[in-house]
Amino acid sequence: MSNQRPSGSGHWIAQRVSAVALIPLGLWFIWSLSTRADLSRPAWLAFIAAPWHAALIVAFLLVALMHSYLGVQVVIEDYVHTRVRERALHGLSTALHFIAALAGAWAVIRIVQGGAP
Repeated sequence: MSNQRPSGSGHWIAQRVSAVALIPLGLWFIWSLSTRADLSRPAWLAFIAAPWHAALIVAFLLVALMHSYLGVQVVIEDYVHTRVRERALHGLSTALHFIAALAGAWAVIRIVQGGAP
């Protein structure tokens, strides 16, 4: 596995693909939130524990975080002009996005397995 960032065109394509993927996932998520009659914690845990819902929630989470990561990369590259700071911020962004992805996926897996996070 290469340790290099995607090329400019690869980065652009990845950001556009993630944006397009977020449209149906985001619409599903908003629809799911707005059509729930019971907003209690047990009802939400039961909703998330359903296999299709869990898969869509994890997909939404991962795609949203990837899109965020790509956007933050662009902001860092455009507005940070010191190489040391740029590398440090890229590392911090990578770590925070990775931790958020792991935590979110872990929480959904725990709910699916029957234990609340």
